[in-house]
Amino acid sequence: MKHEIVLVRPTLEWKEKALAYRREHFGHGEKIIYGSELFDQTESYEEWLSSVTLNASPKTVNENWVVTDTFFAVRKRDGRIIGIIDLRHTLNAFLKDLGNCGYSVRPSERKKGYATKMLRQLLKAAKEAEMKTLHISVETENTASIKVIQKNGGVYERSFLFENKTADIYKIVL
Repeated sequence: MKHEIVLVRPTLEWKEKALAYRREHFGHGEKIIYGSELFDQTESYEEWLSSVTLNASPKTVNENWVVTDTFFAVRKRDGRIIGIIDLRHTLNAFLKDLGNCGYSVRPSERKKGYATKMLRQLLKAAKEAEMKTLHISVETENTASIKVIQKNGGVYERSFLFENKTADIYKIVL
């Protein structure tokens, strides 16, 4: 029970906890919050919430985006946002090397198994969306994330260069 989480869609009710989550990343010098659908670049929570809500539907997705489900990973025992994770239903030319999913865990909650649980729960959502495979990119030196992906069935597929860094794509068959 101590580390049980549930994935929930962002709503206005999560605003203060979400802003605290973002502040913790920034406070640790992290300018990018992976899987956050630009929460790290959007000042207004309401603006970000509108964007992720619209992008979750094929009828309202931004023409430059793909249908994407975004979830907060919330710890059951205290309602704290532990992480954020997204599921991109398809890959366009821009996303082909970035994959179907991104995720992050707040700095104070890392190395407790949360990322593995988050990805495991996201795989269920991907199956419900009738996806057959999931591709996830990870920087080659990010061994913690590689372990998370492998624990969830990820198999190395290929490497590529992104912003002068080597990254790998892992494939998970659903």
